[in-house]
Amino acid sequence: MPATSAFTHRLTDQVAQFHLRFPIESDDLDQDEEWCEVRTEGERAWKRLRFHDYYEVYRVPGLYEALFYQCLKCCSPYRVVHLLDDVLRDDPHNVEDLRVLDLGAGNGMVGQELRNIGVPRIVGVDIIPEAMEATFRDRPGVYDDYVIADMTDLDEGNRERLRDADPNCLTTVAALGYGDVPTDAFVEAYNLIDTPGWLAFNIKENFLDDMEDHTGFAGLIRRLMRQRRIEVQAYRRYCHRLSIHGEPLFYVAMVARKLKGV
Repeated sequence: MPATSAFTHRLTDQVAQFHLRFPIESDDLDQDEEWCEVRTEGERAWKRLRFHDYYEVYRVPGLYEALFYQCLKCCSPYRVVHLLDDVLRDDPHNVEDLRVLDLGAGNGMVGQELRNIGVPRIVGVDIIPEAMEATFRDRPGVYDDYVIADMTDLDEGNRERLRDADPNCLTTVAALGYGDVPTDAFVEAYNLIDTPGWLAFNIKENFLDDMEDHTGFAGLIRRLMRQRRIEVQAYRRYCHRLSIHGEPLFYVAMVARKLKGV
């Protein structure tokens, strides 16, 4: 990894109360290996943060939004949720009938977008307590319940808690394919959704290519389609966010009907 001296002030970007700077010599970094250094207004010391160490990012109020949404132009919560809204309007299906399970809920940005389109009932699920703490701090009231759980090792108490929410829609945004939400966790959440139900999610476009995918999602999604367990209603390629070099990172947003369990 390049040392601190490999940074340049030319790449320093001040967003709100934060100063952010990015490494130059990082062409070999995959998306989940990207990192930056951050300094808050009035402080002299820089702190190095790996982007996917979410527990550290969430601890600092406003840092997640400043880094990913203001600086790197992430738009996925809006794009996925509004694609779902578009499909429901065409179906037609009343958004007020949705009871959403938001998997990989993070600090509540997807939940906020769901509220913005009129979803009345939302339960968040994440594996790290810092995500829930950030949501309660920054977006209190967005979720009706928030469960901290490992969906690959779900205890019976949390399983019943999620079942009691009676979800008929699953959302997962910017969480598939890099180990945050593995295929087993996605399937576990999928099976908690009513049948018929709705799915709205996104994934890096490379992870839908059998030749490039090492996550298992390309095979899983194709199998669900082939077995008529889901019916895709919308499929849209778009720029999820910029890399630390300003290059577009393309994802695919999908909305589907759940027809059968797995």
